[in-house]
Amino acid sequence: MELPYIIVNLAVILNAVVMDFGNRLKQLRTEKGFSKIELSELAQVHHVQIGRYENKGAMPSTDVLAKLANALETSTEFLLNGTKEDLANEMLMDKELLNQFKSIEKLPEEKKYIIKELIDAFILKNNLQKQLAV
Repeated sequence: MELPYIIVNLAVILNAVVMDFGNRLKQLRTEKGFSKIELSELAQVHHVQIGRYENKGAMPSTDVLAKLANALETSTEFLLNGTKEDLANEMLMDKELLNQFKSIEKLPEEKKYIIKELIDAFILKNNLQKQLAV
């Protein structure tokens, strides 16, 4: 293979990764209801830089990437590479539980709220039982 061919293909791949990162960052930021300024404060970067990441193809350093992921309650892997489906599949090994959560996601908000409250109560009860057993 010729070197220019490899360089051109590498540039195309890198451009796709950068654009996908910016799109995922913007999508998550808006889904969480954060403005660029709010996200920049949480990630401790200048708000102009958030715009550069989302629109200009800039890539953050690894420490800023980790702060962005933490602020958006996601993984750095998802910001760089993945879809929500991929992230859910990675996070939940129990496929039946994953399918149940997907079904719950389609319910009306008031029903989702009730299910979240039940899950929180169950987790609290389980944690208290563990503490009492020690």
